[in-house]
Amino acid sequence: MINEDRIWQRLQSLSTIGHTEAGGIIRLSFTKEEQQAKDLVATYMKEAGLSVRIDEAGNLIGRKEGKNANAPVVMVGSHLDSVYNGGNFDGPLGVIAAVEALQAMKEQNIETEHPIEVIAFTDEEGARFSFGMIGSRGIAGTLTAEDLHYQDKDGITIAEAMASAGLNPDEVSKAARKPGDVKAYVELHIEQGRVLEQRNLPVGIVTGIAGPLWLKLIIEGEAGHAGTTPMNLRHDALTAAAKMMLTIETEAAKTGTTVGTVGQLQVFPGGINVIPNRVEFTLDLRDIDEKVRDGVEERILQQAREICQIQGVNLNVELLQRVPPVPCSELVQSAAKAAFEELGYEIFTLPSGAGHDGMQMKDLCPIGMLFVRSKNGISHNPEEWSSKEDCGHGAIALYKTIVNLAIQKN
Repeated sequence: MINEDRIWQRLQSLSTIGHTEAGGIIRLSFTKEEQQAKDLVATYMKEAGLSVRIDEAGNLIGRKEGKNANAPVVMVGSHLDSVYNGGNFDGPLGVIAAVEALQAMKEQNIETEHPIEVIAFTDEEGARFSFGMIGSRGIAGTLTAEDLHYQDKDGITIAEAMASAGLNPDEVSKAARKPGDVKAYVELHIEQGRVLEQRNLPVGIVTGIAGPLWLKLIIEGEAGHAGTTPMNLRHDALTAAAKMMLTIETEAAKTGTTVGTVGQLQVFPGGINVIPNRVEFTLDLRDIDEKVRDGVEERILQQAREICQIQGVNLNVELLQRVPPVPCSELVQSAAKAAFEELGYEIFTLPSGAGHDGMQMKDLCPIGMLFVRSKNGISHNPEEWSSKEDCGHGAIALYKTIVNLAIQKN
């Protein structure tokens, strides 16, 4: 029922848009490359018999009517934009697989009670403006006029970029859906990790999207000559920071679900023969359980303060962002599990450590996701890869899940 070859051919065609000399893809929001990708996918939507439109936030939407035109819509999709020099599966697979699912329904004359919409969201990645999920925020009704003031590296605001793409930034609120208009949102996405690969499984069901907590830790000590200051008289900010990083590793590993990452590190004054008097580093802490994540945060900071006291240095902590995790709904998970049972797939669940558009939809409708195995867990990289066969497995699992959600009258 799913045409694996068609999915693969369409993915390969998309990969030529925004292709870089380094072998990756750059498709930033409101650029000609993103528009070309949307134009191409619009032709696929029309082949699938969908009515196609662009909403006020720039989202590309293809709609299949249901028996009851007034029933809440089942939404399915992903995004077509990329990070700088990214891969071809993060986002596009979810859009192409969704179009394929609806094209298969057309070819098999399958009718559903609920309408179904395939959405290619605008700017999920946030690579251009350092502010992402613009399209899904628009549909969720959380995109504000202030958000449109974010600028890219050339000083162009989101509002200006929208206008250059033929959109009216003053009308983004019209993209918002009303409560009750959407029955559920489902997204197929590559895992971007190695869990499915280690389990030798092509697909999995996502239990929730981890919420990132970002902190900046600033440690201030005392600079000194590296050769003349005895070890017991030092107030080395970097030594304290190193001990804190080990604490992060230990505490995050204890829960079995939390991940902690130090992604940025600055050491001052930076001389090879000078004891560091100031260190700044970031902490990215994630879990799908907010209480677990915040408990790990508390233990890390408590031990960090103890380390600073022993080392004779000072600690200042800045909160950069605190995003709540988003659990996937029982409605969508149940529909997916029923689909897996019908297909004979092992029902395996796992969390998403990365953010996705569904996070923005959580207050609008029940949300859920399916993951497809990623080779070596590589993503946001030209080497990003999911096999043709795995893409096919993901598409058929998505197809069955959509049908389970859209065929029911409630």
